[in-house]
Amino acid sequence: MALTEEGIVHVPGMLSRYVRLSTGVKVHYMTSGETGPAVVLLHGGINGSSGTAGWRFMAPFLGAHGFRVYAPDMPSYGLTDDPHNYYGYGRGGHVDFIHDFVRQIGVDEFHLAGNSMGCANTVQYAMAHPEQVKSMALIAGTIGDIVPLDEVRKADGRRPEEYPKIVFDGTEASMRHMLEQIILDPSLISEELVTMRTEAANRHADTYDGNLRRMINPVDVNEKVRLRTRDRLNELDIPAIYLYGRQDVVFRVEAGHLMEDRLPNIQFFYPDDTGHQGQTDQPELFNDVFLEFFRDGRVSWETSQRAGISDRRPPLPSLVEVPDPVPTS
Repeated sequence: MALTEEGIVHVPGMLSRYVRLSTGVKVHYMTSGETGPAVVLLHGGINGSSGTAGWRFMAPFLGAHGFRVYAPDMPSYGLTDDPHNYYGYGRGGHVDFIHDFVRQIGVDEFHLAGNSMGCANTVQYAMAHPEQVKSMALIAGTIGDIVPLDEVRKADGRRPEEYPKIVFDGTEASMRHMLEQIILDPSLISEELVTMRTEAANRHADTYDGNLRRMINPVDVNEKVRLRTRDRLNELDIPAIYLYGRQDVVFRVEAGHLMEDRLPNIQFFYPDDTGHQGQTDQPELFNDVFLEFFRDGRVSWETSQRAGISDRRPPLPSLVEVPDPVPTS
């Protein structure tokens, strides 16, 4: 199947849209569903990521089950055009971008979810604008200084040279190799997906590396204060779940355990046969989890078992439909 005239993979049930923000930035986003509560889905951060690439299985599913779904391309990604790098000042720039986007499309309250970089952006947005976030779902990402990156790496246990090489050199071959690190099943990495992501990555080559460095390692003191999650994230009462794949190679599952130990109010799941982009590896499972959580406020016990609900601590009844008594096997 060829790419559309815009250079994106055609996904039945998803529509390509644009909106211009008051800052002059032209945002590309994918949308699905016509009525119902709003859901905003935030994609990951490696080269060539986009709303289409990250959420092509989940967005149309949620759209077909009673939600209005929005999956924007972040600055330096996809088809979003930020020619003056207006939002390129780090993680805070992404928070401001998301806020400007949802205000421009007229969405005041919504469920929010993100994978990898999108996970971190979800956490930061929820802390900055908790009144707008009905619930949040996190997939395989960092959560700020409540669990600093050096602690995540230590919990992972690998030496620097043992980490997967996620390097883009402008070619489709390097893009495919990168995707093979975050998606377990190579059959899900189509030629169209590789081409779309390669073209998008090359389109933003001038700003990508610098913007990513500012997000990973903020140096401005005021920015660090703004992004602090320590002593803040646990105080939020926004319902939240976190899914961390057991086969994640970006950071091993032990990094997820470390986060779980610091986030007692978030329900953790550790799905098997799942890498870093779980919504692509296990679309049916992740679709069910997200649908139940956003629709009902809790994940059913049956789905929780399929999703590998954490056995490291008791399940949270406010987030999971826990049977009484809880089965022991």
